[in-house]
Amino acid sequence: MKNNTQLAIATLAVATLATVSFLVTPASAKDKAEKHAKHATTTSAVAAAALLGSVPEQAPAPKPGHSDSTPGVAWKTIGGTVKAIQGETYTVEDYEGIQIKLRVGKSTKHLRGDKKVGDTIRAEITQGGFANSIQ
Repeated sequence: MKNNTQLAIATLAVATLATVSFLVTPASAKDKAEKHAKHATTTSAVAAAALLGSVPEQAPAPKPGHSDSTPGVAWKTIGGTVKAIQGETYTVEDYEGIQIKLRVGKSTKHLRGDKKVGDTIRAEITQGGFANSIQ
């Protein structure tokens, strides 16, 4: 009889513990979500700018059909074959077959000499298509 009573008490204790954990877990999750939401608002760009000082602005991308005429912030590096040279504009076909027009000026760094049609090049360009350097 004593074993039956102990078994009943143990079963009741486990059931009570399970019920309490089912009730506490959602409340705990809700509280955690509220803390996370409060934290997220303090990590916004405005707050970061306030902590770090001014954030440099990037110049807007040039409109289609317009190109940069001076060196600037490097946007990407392209590689391919020179297909045509018309004045200061090089037409380069990249390795995927896409043709890109780059503008070359006096401030473009020509590494490894001047280029001609048929040469394979790698160029660092601005978003407006000006070649900062060609090699």
